[in-house]
Amino acid sequence: MAMDAGTAHGALHLIPVTLGDTDPHMSLPPSALHAACALDYFLAENAKTARGFLKSIGHPKALRDLKIELFDKDSSPERATELLHSLSTGRSAGVLSEAGCPAIADPGALLVAAAHRLRIRVVPHIGPSAMMLALMASGFNGQRFAFHGYLPVPKDECRRAIALLENESRAQNMTQIFIETPYRNDQLLQIFLAVCAGASRLCIASDLTLATESVRSATINEWKANVGEIGRRPSVFLLYAR
Repeated sequence: MAMDAGTAHGALHLIPVTLGDTDPHMSLPPSALHAACALDYFLAENAKTARGFLKSIGHPKALRDLKIELFDKDSSPERATELLHSLSTGRSAGVLSEAGCPAIADPGALLVAAAHRLRIRVVPHIGPSAMMLALMASGFNGQRFAFHGYLPVPKDECRRAIALLENESRAQNMTQIFIETPYRNDQLLQIFLAVCAGASRLCIASDLTLATESVRSATINEWKANVGEIGRRPSVFLLYAR
C-alpha cells in the first residue's frame, strides 16, 4: 500500500542517509528505512548516489521503477514547487541529501519551504547530522551555537572572518561551526592556528560514524604543539573562545 494513501495530499518525507560508505542499517533507524522503502518518488541532489543508497537499504522495488528527480544547489524555488505538484493528488515523495539529513546545509530546504506553501505535510525522519554529532562530541556550548557553512576561500578574507567569529564566540559564549571542502582541511586548520588566541578551543570531527572516525577537541596552543594532519576526510570544525 502506498504511504499516505487515502488522503487528499501526500507527504514530503525527509529521509536521512549515511555520512559515508557504511551499512545504513548501522546508522539509520528502522522507521527511516521503512519510510524510504514505502516510497517510489524521490528528490535528490545526485541521482546516482540516490540509487546507490536505495539499493543499499534493500528497496523492494526495482530501481528502474523508481522516479528520481534532481534537485541540487542550482535548483530554484519554482522548480521545487513544480516537483511537488503530484503530492497534491495523494502521492508522497522522499528528499535525499548527499550525506546526512536533508535540508541541513542542503538545498532540500527549498523543497520543504515549497511544501509548507502548498500545505503538504512534512515528515522529518531521524538520522545522522555531521554538524550535530560534532557539536555533541566537542564539549563546547550546546546551548548557543551557529552554523556558518563554508568560510571565504581567499586567505585574507578567511582570516578576517575567523577573527570576527572568534570575537563573537567570546562575547556571546557561543560555539561557531564550519565545514570545508576536504582538500582544504589542512589549509583551514593552519589559518585557525595563525589567527586564534592560544586559549581558544578548536574541535575537528572527521569521518563521523565511519570506522576511521576521529574527534579532537583542544586549545589552539595544544593544537600547535601537536598539529597532525586531517587529510581529505569530511570534517566539521568548531571554534569556542572563552
